[in-house]
Amino acid sequence: MKTRRSAHLMVVDPQGQLLLFRHHDERQAPFWTTVGGELLEGEDYPSTAMRELKEKTGLTCPLGPLLRERDNIDAVAGSPPARWLERYFLVRCPPMAEITTAHWSDEEPSTIQASHWWAREEMREAAPALFKPRWIPELLDDILSSEPAIKVAEVNLFK
Repeated sequence: MKTRRSAHLMVVDPQGQLLLFRHHDERQAPFWTTVGGELLEGEDYPSTAMRELKEKTGLTCPLGPLLRERDNIDAVAGSPPARWLERYFLVRCPPMAEITTAHWSDEEPSTIQASHWWAREEMREAAPALFKPRWIPELLDDILSSEPAIKVAEVNLFK
């Protein structure tokens, strides 16, 4: 089985909302997931995270700490199952950050159907099966619970 590596981003705005993309392919129900993608040859996880942030959103916010690692067996549309080694990083972005798709690959518009800034309460009310991986809402809770609320609003993202 092939091992593939990917970097993912928990992109959080000063109000504590998390940016997710709605994915859909022919082999599974639509789901919401983080910004991210596979490492290219010669890349490490942080450089992939920054490249994916720019490509998928147009944002150039600083990369925060590593939040979680995941070792998972999964298949991407049309591919055989592979072992995925994933790392999830925190990214703080400015309020009302405008997302652009100008740098998307030719395949992305066919699988990424929408983007949405999810509030903590909205995620708690949603069915866990809407998220991939299912623990994304809990990770957002951990992020927001580990910091005083005022700190979220005071992050200086324009350095």
